[in-house]
Amino acid sequence: MSEGLLHHVEIYVSDLERSTSFWNWFLKEIGYEPFQKWDKGQSWKLGETYIVFVQTEEKFLDIPYPYHRCRAGLNHLAFHASSRKRVDEMANNLKERGISII
Repeated sequence: MSEGLLHHVEIYVSDLERSTSFWNWFLKEIGYEPFQKWDKGQSWKLGETYIVFVQTEEKFLDIPYPYHRCRAGLNHLAFHASSRKRVDEMANNLKERGISII
């Protein structure tokens, strides 16, 4: 696996059943296979990349903030790194640029 390749995408959804009924069909059509399933989420995988859909918690469905990582929408993108040391270097570089690490 090469550094920089997308590892996974995590998306929080307001209606898991409705979202997964569409995405299950669509992702299978383009080569993804069901990967993991649990009460609050489901994922599909193609090669080393996977896509995850997670049910947004009730308390985050209607919060007034313009962005909160637990609201419905993109939660995060994860990329492969060449080593743990590289991850630490990137985290330090982000901190030096004033970026919050979550």
